[in-house]
Order: sequence, then structure tokens, then C-alpha cells
Amino acid sequence: MPQCSVDSALYREGIERFNHAAFFEAHEILEDAWRAAPAAEKKFLQGLIQVAVALYHYGNGNSVGARSVLRRAFRNLSRYPENFGGINSALLLRSILAWQCALDGGAPVPPLPTIVLVE
Repeated sequence: MPQCSVDSALYREGIERFNHAAFFEAHEILEDAWRAAPAAEKKFLQGLIQVAVALYHYGNGNSVGARSVLRRAFRNLSRYPENFGGINSALLLRSILAWQCALDGGAPVPPLPTIVLVE
């Protein structure tokens, strides 16, 4: 299973906040992990941060911003192998796509995405 070498305490804290729908806090914590990450892992972390930012935008009524940031998040996360960073990336990417389809089509959004650890 490919692992990233970021600060695991920050990474796990960011994921925990994300999974509790504390998207602003998740993005802040994951940004701290991103700053210290090796260059090869920055786009992966950026993708996770972008999902949090998109959901934060959506929660504040900014569907246009959410759609735009979700597209970038999908592009960044899809560059990495499945289970990179110890997360079920296939599940997360499917959730992002479902959100994109709902937002693009003006349909009700599905349940909030979660980041599932695969350890």
C-alpha cells in the first residue's frame, strides 16, 4: 500500500475533522501537513484540501465555487495510485464525481463524502 510521508498526526487530525464535517478546520490542518510534505505528495494533499474547501463553499451557499474546486480536487487526487496515503481513494473519487454530477445538474447532493482509511 503506497504511503505518504507527511506528518501523520496532522494528517489524521485533518481527516478526522473532515469526516466530522468541520471542513474549514480540516483544510487548515491539512494545509499544515501540506507545507511540510515532500514535493511528490503535495498534489495529493492539495486534492484533499480542495475537497474540504469545496464542501465549505457549498455549506456557505457558493455552489459555483464548490463545483470549480471539486473539479481540481478530482484531477489532483486521480493522479495518485489507489489507496495512496492509506485512504480509499476510489471511494472518495466516486463521491466527488457524484457531487459534481449533482451540482452540475442542479440535483440534490448526495451524502457528504468521507475519507475512509484502508490500513
